[in-house]
Amino acid sequence: MELTISHWMYGFFTLMIIVTMIARRGVVFPALLGTFVVTWVFKGNIIDGFTAIFHANLVAAQELFNIFLIITFMLALLHSLRDLGADKKMIQPIQKVMVNGHVSFFVLIAATYVISLFFWPTPAVPLICALLVPAAARSGLPVMLSAVAIAIAGQGMALSSDYMVRVAPNISATSAGVETAAVADQALILSLVTGVIAIGCVYLFYGRSIRSKDDPRNEEDLKKVQPPAETDKISPSRNLSKWSKLFAVLVPLTMLVVVLYMMSEKLMSGRMTALTSGNETAFIGGVAVILLLLSTLAFGRQHALDYISTHITNGFVFAFKAMGPVIPIAGFFYMGSADFSGSIIGVEENPPALLFDLVQSSQEFLPQSAILAAFSVLIIGIITGLDGSGFSGLPLTGALAASLQNGSIDTETLAAIGQMGSIWTGGGTIVAWSSLIAIAGFCGVSVMDLVRKNFFPVMLGLFVSTLIAVFFL
Repeated sequence: MELTISHWMYGFFTLMIIVTMIARRGVVFPALLGTFVVTWVFKGNIIDGFTAIFHANLVAAQELFNIFLIITFMLALLHSLRDLGADKKMIQPIQKVMVNGHVSFFVLIAATYVISLFFWPTPAVPLICALLVPAAARSGLPVMLSAVAIAIAGQGMALSSDYMVRVAPNISATSAGVETAAVADQALILSLVTGVIAIGCVYLFYGRSIRSKDDPRNEEDLKKVQPPAETDKISPSRNLSKWSKLFAVLVPLTMLVVVLYMMSEKLMSGRMTALTSGNETAFIGGVAVILLLLSTLAFGRQHALDYISTHITNGFVFAFKAMGPVIPIAGFFYMGSADFSGSIIGVEENPPALLFDLVQSSQEFLPQSAILAAFSVLIIGIITGLDGSGFSGLPLTGALAASLQNGSIDTETLAAIGQMGSIWTGGGTIVAWSSLIAIAGFCGVSVMDLVRKNFFPVMLGLFVSTLIAVFFL
């Protein structure tokens, strides 16, 4: 096909965004400028360039608002559990099984993975670090290994698949034009493969540093562990002990039932029947809201309306802080897809597919290889993850997945591979300016040392999981 000036301008700004990410700078500026310039060149009217900026962000916000909602509801639930003290009681049984450093290492991984899968790693990290890391240190696990375990299990395995909340698969699937459930299933497999290999490497390389329970260095490690930052606290008017115990059991039990139900739907029918078209996320969000209503009533019936408003507001604030910058970036990359470009640029018939056209025009110069396509998307995902977010690159990797798919590898698999590269990198395992800082801070270790410990195991895991995706998925 014949490329136009607008195609080349779109390619230029895409390259600019990638270079900006590599330089560890914010990419919102080039994304907004690119939306303006590309539309101006395409339509030949500067007024259309101005309006395209608004429409691109509006389209992205409409497509991604369900993500903001699920983050809000899950975080609000976690805050309400903190009010009751139920969050601590949910963790206490886990502390009892930390009999030595080796067991503690794998207990930390399992606990972090499960909690992060439902509540996301960012709100889960303070809970894990405050309650489990001290117990692990007493058992002989060095705090550096605790930090590595939490990062790989939470920011790596749990966040890269995001199988329960489905923020990441939703962004990837929307950009790729495929079903969210299909990308989520592939991402779950790849995240587990990457995580198991990374964890195995860490244990093989650093397991010898695990000490006995009586080692005096354990006390030195305990001094490094910092308490989590306090959240907004509302003083209860009565003893909440019974409610704390009830919700410490009710919430995990309810979430377990949700998981079993969703799994049974898939096993019985081969696909989601009652929970199709993204309703699985809505189902989890609805359950979280009902639990939120019950927990706020338990905390204080007279002021429940105020309590729940506070938690919902805090949840929205967190969601917009975490995901807000993604909207203009997603808007730019949505403009490269024919599914959204018409609404953004203002073309009713035959909307352009700028990114798809660019990739398609270059395919004749590239070998039609599934391995080449897979590793190209992986590398681009890793590059986009260098901004320290992990999510801002998903619209690009999703769009590229749709463009690079061929008979040897499908769009869903490529989108999942790109998601792995972006989130394992920027989500918080191998860049020091990501949320990895929080883990390092809570554990009292150097974030750069933590990056060095994570780098090779994570990269090896991504390499192997990509090969498995090509040959077996």
